[in-house]
Amino acid sequence: MITGNAKLDYKMDYMVVRKSDMTTRIYIGEIGMLIIESTAISLTTMLLCELTKHKIKIVFCDEKHNPQSELIPYYGSHDTSAKVRMQTQWSKEVKENIWTEIVSEKIRKQSDHLKENDQEVQADMLKQYVKEIELGDKTNREGHAAKVYFNALFGLDFSRSKECAINAALNYGYGILLSCFNREVIANGYITQLGLFHNNMFNQFNLASDLMEPFRILVDRIVVKNKPEKFEREEKLDFIYMLEDEVLIDGKYQYVSNAIKIYCRSIFDALNENDVSLIKFYRMI
Repeated sequence: MITGNAKLDYKMDYMVVRKSDMTTRIYIGEIGMLIIESTAISLTTMLLCELTKHKIKIVFCDEKHNPQSELIPYYGSHDTSAKVRMQTQWSKEVKENIWTEIVSEKIRKQSDHLKENDQEVQADMLKQYVKEIELGDKTNREGHAAKVYFNALFGLDFSRSKECAINAALNYGYGILLSCFNREVIANGYITQLGLFHNNMFNQFNLASDLMEPFRILVDRIVVKNKPEKFEREEKLDFIYMLEDEVLIDGKYQYVSNAIKIYCRSIFDALNENDVSLIKFYRMI
């Protein structure tokens, strides 16, 4: 994360960060994501090109220091044309099957999180919602679960549309996750606009919005733990470190950043093979 006034350029496999009081060199291969947190930062196009070649996600923040946009390469894989053709041919049935599994897993994780916070009644309610889910979640169990979930965690007067530090933290964390999933969608050769369930014509990231759903709970856990009354640089760093937390996936302990890669590839395998058993969800440890 780069903050304040700075100039960024590229030199011999390093990103060079120049500030008034110091100059720092960071090896490109050690960067997973670059967050430009201030509008007072300038970058060279050479640096942007090199970061893109290395599939490093670049997120730009607005004047309020909230994620606003990101840089995505046109082609993230050598066989992008073939992958996009496959993506356009995913049937409605297979997309509904995969979406049902994703939503079910999200609600299960929400239930587990509520149980961790001694919200047993609401946790059992969400477990019941999982049993009631129909193909493609036609009865919107996800929406009902979200209302119960957030009210249990943050109070009955809480609303996701309310302007407060909690929502600012949630939105920031979700923004970081969305960027990670966009990177994986592109890296695997697919396009972000064509989703499974999300199909908003104004949303450039419909597919990533679908895939990230079970991972939202990682953000929720941080916000519930911290219960922020303000949301500034120190609070934002928690969501960067979140990607270095460990989870269990495919029988191994992995960083969250690696778990996202494994999970996304399994989703694409499941879509292309029409086999939901190929999906690999993570577990908390």
